[in-house]
Amino acid sequence: MRKLNMVIHAKDRKSHISPEIYGHFSEHLGRCIYNGIYVGTDSKIPNKNGIRTDVLEAFRQIHMPVLRWPGGCFADEYHWMDGIGEKTERRKMINTNWGAVTEDNSFGTHEFFELCEEIGCAPYLAVNLGSGTVREMAEWIEYITCDGDSPMANLRRKNGREKPWKLKYVGIGNESWGCGGSMRPEYYADEYRRYQSFCKNFSGNELYKIACGPNGGDFDWTDKLMANLNEYHTKAISLHYYTIPTNNWNAKGSALDFDEEEYYSTIFNTLYMDELIEQHCAVMSRHDHAHKIGLIVDEWGCWYDVEPGTHPGFLYQQNTMRDAIVAACNLNIFNHHSDRVVMANLAQAVNVLQALILTEGEKMVKTPTYHVFDLYQGHHDGELVYSFCEESMVGKTNRIPMISHSASVKDHVLTVTIANCAIDDEAEIFCAVNGMRAESADVRLLTGDCHAHNDFDFPERVTIRPHSAVLSADGFTVKIPPCSVVLLTLR
Repeated sequence: MRKLNMVIHAKDRKSHISPEIYGHFSEHLGRCIYNGIYVGTDSKIPNKNGIRTDVLEAFRQIHMPVLRWPGGCFADEYHWMDGIGEKTERRKMINTNWGAVTEDNSFGTHEFFELCEEIGCAPYLAVNLGSGTVREMAEWIEYITCDGDSPMANLRRKNGREKPWKLKYVGIGNESWGCGGSMRPEYYADEYRRYQSFCKNFSGNELYKIACGPNGGDFDWTDKLMANLNEYHTKAISLHYYTIPTNNWNAKGSALDFDEEEYYSTIFNTLYMDELIEQHCAVMSRHDHAHKIGLIVDEWGCWYDVEPGTHPGFLYQQNTMRDAIVAACNLNIFNHHSDRVVMANLAQAVNVLQALILTEGEKMVKTPTYHVFDLYQGHHDGELVYSFCEESMVGKTNRIPMISHSASVKDHVLTVTIANCAIDDEAEIFCAVNGMRAESADVRLLTGDCHAHNDFDFPERVTIRPHSAVLSADGFTVKIPPCSVVLLTLR
């Protein structure tokens, strides 16, 4: 056991934690949409207008704040008019990015916005810059948001939706440096400026326009993009960064079969997110001293080799306590950078990459990552407060801090989340809390061997359980098992 000291200053408020930091991503990829979220109205699986009711309820339970759709790389080949109207008459397409499967477009604009309404979350559209047109994008926004007597509003009414939906978040293009068009930053910036000019506000709806930012450590893209933008053009730029254990995209590593060294290399690589955000924010600040433009990490998470026997283009992988530690570390990082990070979107919601949920027929499993998002709900709309934990390193080749943490205050309640990243060592943490005297503590724990995961035979193997802490006049003491995430709610 390692004994560590921690301190929290409950009155030292740093920044507001946007609930959208706890956002998610759903792409037409593998079984994320079809046979994941959407099963169709004729399915024997309980559904509401084709959307699985068990998935809906799981999303509601974690108060999912925002959902990005339809991609991903798919977005820049998606033509929205193919996904409206009578389902039997919708135009089919080949999903050239993910498995060359045929999409029947039975899940389109109406289905997505109904999904968001049922969850109670904000929709985030990634619009087609790569193969689409300005007119196509402009008419989509009109179709969704206009309440007047206009061609697109009337078409929406004809298709069964009288009142417009609310749409705030609009991402113009996806990975325009890669699958979205292989563009140079200067060229993309000009295209972005052109497209965003035709993103109109209808019927009191206010758009929040997002430019395609960098891939990982491409600071030159950020520099050149920011040089051509201002707060009138955009509210935020995006960042994509995936965690892989091996640093080899051709052999990323297994989701289940990994050793101690690969475990620590995964956590080491995911902690690079902190440096990435710091450096990109430094570049952004050279052009935007007032921080008027935010940063959105709208694709993040673990990417492993697909599960043996599954379609290589479907990116289906299992999800262990290693992934739970990755999720906790990233969410703590986003909290600490919430002065600039205004949204983040885990990839992806169902059956793809670091999924919240896995489905197989009528069966559904909540992954360890899902439970981390459940634990962290108390941070939504909280105020980040100062926290510090003395450093203790673990691992051999890839040395990492044992503890990841963040703390926030909302409505006189202190929420503290702590991850013990060590495989073998228990942590006993004494935390001095200044500026608040806690009378009670609700403590919840997610723990297990780093390989522990939920499957369709044992869906509750890894789940949240009650835990305990000892309160004192000046703080609390809590013991955290190896490979664990703990939530303390202090009142």
